[in-house]
Amino acid sequence: MTFLSLLCTRSPLQRRILTIGLFCFAALAAFPTISLAKPYFEDGFLGLTQEELHAQLGTPMAVRSRKAALRIFSYYTFPDWQKYFKNLVSPENGEDVYTYTRNGIQVRYSFSYIPDRSEHKDFPTLYIQRCEIEFSPAVPMDTIHSLVPEFLPPSEQAAPAFRSNLWVLVFKGSPSPEASFIVKERDREKLSWSLAYQMFAVNGIPKYLSAQTQIDRLEITTQSLQLVQRQQRLTHEPILNPFSPEFQQKSPVETPTVKSIPRPQYAD
Repeated sequence: MTFLSLLCTRSPLQRRILTIGLFCFAALAAFPTISLAKPYFEDGFLGLTQEELHAQLGTPMAVRSRKAALRIFSYYTFPDWQKYFKNLVSPENGEDVYTYTRNGIQVRYSFSYIPDRSEHKDFPTLYIQRCEIEFSPAVPMDTIHSLVPEFLPPSEQAAPAFRSNLWVLVFKGSPSPEASFIVKERDREKLSWSLAYQMFAVNGIPKYLSAQTQIDRLEITTQSLQLVQRQQRLTHEPILNPFSPEFQQKSPVETPTVKSIPRPQYAD
């Protein structure tokens, strides 16, 4: 039975429903299949495309680009970046910035991207590689979860955790087989990549770490526990998971006051 004869045997309401259904099918068939990315981990960000992030959080409040390898940035309005500067700096070098005020603290999200080089296009699809969250002023480590909903640290005592004199690193969950896509590390396919929270302190991490240690920046990243344990033992000191009940029950140790490190002022 042809579609025309099928229409003739139906009531006016049924004919209308069939016609609308055919139109919708034809409209969908006219467009190429869209492959939606998905986050690799429970943070909800890593692995999303830039378009999906914008759909989730809205238009960025600013875009910034890093000067060389230093933590010095140039900031642009989103319209200016789209119209002119991304063609000069390169789209993947722009970090989308969102700033919020939560509990009286300025919380600034910055998203860095990695391009899909397999597309061989001038403007390839960008995927979130790292989410960086800065606090102004610095906040105690045990208050980060109240300021950053995406921060869900593990509570298990055995969760892998490490420290240096500047940061605290905590791994969470199982590795993701697909996560190597957003990693730049050499021979990344030979390693397993997991969700990691890395917390930085501008004035340094005290010798006796506590829940009140002041943190200036949190990075939600993809890191390899294998790489840390095999090649980075000298820089990564294993510690008890600072978000476990066992750590919270430790007797507090009085630490000396840390003098602030003078910060140089740079012209924009």
